[in-house]
Amino acid sequence: MSCNSCGTGGGTPGGCKNHGTCGTSGCNKLTVFDWLANMELPQGQEEFPYVEIRFKNSRKEFYHNTEKLQLKIGDVVATEAETGHDIGIITLTGELVRVQMKRKRVRQDDEANLKVYRIASQNDVDKWKEAREQEDAMKIKAREIAIRLKLKMKISDIEFQGDGSKATFYYTAEQRVDFRELIREYAATFRTRIEMRQIGLRQEAARLGGIGSCGRELCCSTWLTDFRSVTTSAARYQNLSLNPQKLAGQCGKLKCCLNYELDSYMDALNSFPKQNQKLYTDKGVALCQKVDIFKGLMWYCYDGEWMNWHTLTTDQVHEIVAKNKAKEKVAGIEEYARELIIEEKVSFENVVGQDSLTRFDNQPGGTKTKRKKRRNNRNKNKPTGNAPAAKSDNPKPNAPKNTSKPRNNKRRKPGGNKPSGDQPGGNKPNTDNKK
Repeated sequence: MSCNSCGTGGGTPGGCKNHGTCGTSGCNKLTVFDWLANMELPQGQEEFPYVEIRFKNSRKEFYHNTEKLQLKIGDVVATEAETGHDIGIITLTGELVRVQMKRKRVRQDDEANLKVYRIASQNDVDKWKEAREQEDAMKIKAREIAIRLKLKMKISDIEFQGDGSKATFYYTAEQRVDFRELIREYAATFRTRIEMRQIGLRQEAARLGGIGSCGRELCCSTWLTDFRSVTTSAARYQNLSLNPQKLAGQCGKLKCCLNYELDSYMDALNSFPKQNQKLYTDKGVALCQKVDIFKGLMWYCYDGEWMNWHTLTTDQVHEIVAKNKAKEKVAGIEEYARELIIEEKVSFENVVGQDSLTRFDNQPGGTKTKRKKRRNNRNKNKPTGNAPAAKSDNPKPNAPKNTSKPRNNKRRKPGGNKPSGDQPGGNKPNTDNKK
């Protein structure tokens, strides 16, 4: 079955012509990249007779290609089941299947290995799609029945067999559940064979999917197939705060990504002294408070002086520890901390015109600033009242000498801009026009 954008016809995905590996919807979920697909087999060597087939969500199984069908990744095939047949999508063929079977310890000559019947026809695909469309409504009804029977369990997913003859109910429960009465209710309500299968919380998150705190789709629902144990020591080695809300994923367990960078931290910590190692000095005993693994720095403080931290390198700490083992004490860790000078290297430059961020702001001395200063000086020198401003002949002895040119503080008439002739120092009006 292909994604929504491809369409299905004749048992082979169409549309984008990628045969189910276009990367949209659920086509390539947990698909392995076949890097040997373009390589031809030597003459006389037959193709590996097993294929890897994916069913709903994360379930993958290996099937024996006894009919020697020409199969490729993305083909929809009909496979053998305990009763009837099932429909799945091929995710891997060729020699890589041999490697996967060896890694998962699946024997080739095991009689329990199921077979591939044929490439699915249009009739098989239609029945499969019809059965898949009933799963959501059936899941809601199944949860209502479990709640009515007061069973402490959660129905997380339902998977129909390809021919619609059996439905597998996946559930999670913290304790053992007696679901005999529940199976009777399901069989009478849904009119099909019922199989109950308990899964863990991580398997539930892998089947349901979701978005992690990193903003990407969950690893367990896209590419992660094996669930390794994650302990709190992985967070301690990486100096992470033991906050269960931040360290837990959507499954409620510790995040699988805590193991991704653990080996790098373990290799870096091999050159570090033990964090519980005490440094004996003449000023007292120094204890480790903080460690920067990739920079190779350690912070120490004296016993009782918990606010004063001193930065040391791992080499300096090893030197002090070696002297302590020789029953020698150093004067103090301050001497080593003074030698450590961390220079900050500028790895970037402002190459866009070498301009500052405030180049478009109003600079001092601009047009607006000059107008504002001129207005303030005019208001300051303007006399108050009707009397003209008196000038003082003798300036104050303590006042600084004003070297600037004095303003012409002439009183103006309310209706005109010409100065009055009666004002001292004013020009006489021109009376030639009156004559």
